[in-house]
Amino acid sequence: MNKNELVAAVADKAGMSKADAGSAVEAVFDTITSELKGGGDVRLVGFGNFSVSHRDASKGRNPMTGAEVDIPARNVPKFSAGKGLKDAVNS
Repeated sequence: MNKNELVAAVADKAGMSKADAGSAVEAVFDTITSELKGGGDVRLVGFGNFSVSHRDASKGRNPMTGAEVDIPARNVPKFSAGKGLKDAVNS
């Protein structure tokens, strides 16, 4: 499912126009992004948690040349599924 299909499904289930559903979906994405960007986390009980994890700097290798490459430290988004989502997928 891509973003357009998600918007169409939300519009159908909620009984709203695709434009309103598109705005709602975009607002949810923007809110989650801004919260993670600020170092916070988003917890949706029964669905899952969005958080930020820190990766330290490390050394890697270029597979073509074998040369050592420095990989900088960075923050990465992380999602862990909640019990409700896991149960729904496995039933």
